[in-house]
Amino acid sequence: MMTFTGEGKNILLIPLCCPSRASILTGKYPHNHHVINNTLEGNCSSQAWQKTQEPITFPALLQKYGYYQTFFAGKYLNEYGNKQAGGVEHVPPGWDYWFALERNSKYYNYTLSVNGKAERHGQNYSEDYLTDVLANISIDFLQYKSNYRPFFMMVSTPAPHSPWTAAPQYEGQFSSLKAPRDPNFNIHGKDKHWLIRQAKTPMTNSSVEFLDNAYRKRWRTLLSVDDLVEKVVKKLEVRGELENTYIIFTSDNGYHTGQFSLPMDKRQLYEFDIRVPLLVRGPNIKPNQTSPLLVANIDLGPTVLDMAGYDINKTQMDGMSFLPVMTGKANGSMWRTDFLVEYEGEGHNVSDPACPILGPGVSECFPDCVCEDSYNNTYACVRTLSQTANLQYCEFDDNEVFVEVYNLTGDPFQLTNIAKTIDQEVLERMNHRLMMLQSCSGQSCRTPGVYDSRFKFDPRLMFSQNPHISRLRQTLK
Repeated sequence: MMTFTGEGKNILLIPLCCPSRASILTGKYPHNHHVINNTLEGNCSSQAWQKTQEPITFPALLQKYGYYQTFFAGKYLNEYGNKQAGGVEHVPPGWDYWFALERNSKYYNYTLSVNGKAERHGQNYSEDYLTDVLANISIDFLQYKSNYRPFFMMVSTPAPHSPWTAAPQYEGQFSSLKAPRDPNFNIHGKDKHWLIRQAKTPMTNSSVEFLDNAYRKRWRTLLSVDDLVEKVVKKLEVRGELENTYIIFTSDNGYHTGQFSLPMDKRQLYEFDIRVPLLVRGPNIKPNQTSPLLVANIDLGPTVLDMAGYDINKTQMDGMSFLPVMTGKANGSMWRTDFLVEYEGEGHNVSDPACPILGPGVSECFPDCVCEDSYNNTYACVRTLSQTANLQYCEFDDNEVFVEVYNLTGDPFQLTNIAKTIDQEVLERMNHRLMMLQSCSGQSCRTPGVYDSRFKFDPRLMFSQNPHISRLRQTLK
């Protein structure tokens, strides 16, 4: 949640915590900020990240050039607080008030960095339940901040992340709730990448029971997030600041619970993992409107800077400000029609004890030998949405050069991979566009997509410069 002195959208992004959060902060695709997973080795809150990216995040620019007082509370990056990268004493540039969780998601028994000093919490609900602590810290900031400077606050709750610990008063809620039984629930992904095909269908009764229980627990943790949002909004209203404040509500990644018989995780290319809600309210934004235009996590930073009156053309950001879209000043025909989704899979060098039959190279395995990730679960996608097309085109970096293509107009649950039946020219254009986006930076990431009337395609350049396309053609024959 970000507040800043309602429009509904969907936002699409990389399906993993730390790379997505890095994209939100920098306005860049992962290939430009270089955070590839949730580990220190994957650049998550590493010294390299601190040196090269933190000084140019949008909060740093707000503080330096906009005279904003800035406030952060909650989960920052998964490896934040690691002693190999400065510990909790490290406070990233750009933040006047810093209340960051050490490492990953917890609800009790955690450590906060309070402006660079460790503050340890136990397991007393009234004093330590993290979502409520973040709410109280946020209210205090709004009460005591300067009234003579604009402010930006970012509240990042771990909820509904595991371990899904609900507040005591909410532990009995949603007792009959189950995970959605969409058409892609508990079916075999027979025409998909091998990692999806290895899932056991139908899932065991114990797996279904486990994911339904987790789904209920996740909802319960969100009731405290609802309380937090209500408190912040009411505080702004009491102070007479609500109508002059932008509020942005969103998340860092999606989640699956049983789709294609994958029990529970993220990391996949499908809509359920890359798509999250985005709600915005604020000055000059009419209520009860929804935009169909594509918005990505890389757009949040440019949008907030635009709200502050900062010239985003002075930044190195890949994203676009969607403020003109929300205020009715943008021409929809000039908005992007596609963007990049990229993910680098993770695996272990030794076999997972839960699934020795698959050998080394896999990770996130369940006891019934279904693994959610692997080294070659590395892919890049062009997600397209225009007046004439609603497509997803993905290539895997593996020995197969495996390709998945979905027409989401007729197949919103991505049941059928049409890579071998779609027109060859479309494949070639999408492959060309994917290569362009994978090497883009700044303005070049905002060039017209395949289904934009301004798109220019010269296949001769592909065949003369890129041997991958001929390999791809052979794969799809």
